[in-house]
Amino acid sequence: MSETEKKEEKITTDSEKEQPKETTKKGKGKGKGRRTTKAKGKGKPKKEKKEGEEETKQQKKRVETYSSYIYRVLKQVHPDVGISNKAMIIMNSFVSDCFDRFALEAAELSRLGGKGTITSRDIQGAARLLLPGELARHAVSEGTKAVTRYSNAVK
Repeated sequence: MSETEKKEEKITTDSEKEQPKETTKKGKGKGKGRRTTKAKGKGKPKKEKKEGEEETKQQKKRVETYSSYIYRVLKQVHPDVGISNKAMIIMNSFVSDCFDRFALEAAELSRLGGKGTITSRDIQGAARLLLPGELARHAVSEGTKAVTRYSNAVK
């Protein structure tokens, strides 16, 4: 193959690689919308489905947060005050840490008592052990109120 034939072949293959772009208009109705260009055939190739294999969608993993509850309490205490995302992340971490500590302490108390079930009494004991003085008393009284309210609602 001569030099010129190689160049001609190279030119045709380069032009074949370029794919036509289609223009799409986003939005509804009249007016000036943003125009975007999409190249045909780009993106991830779809996996071929084998026989007997069902199509399953991959679900997004849920993350447990207390953000909505923290925000509600903030608005009850200070209705005119907001909270930044960083502060919310810190508060979320704090609440998760507290719950973990209460759960571990209550589990230990339950195990020492020879039971396999954590009761409200174990949670109360964990609160007394983990929280200092006046804070422990308030936590115990609020917890007792919550359990009473729940018991009356179930009946």
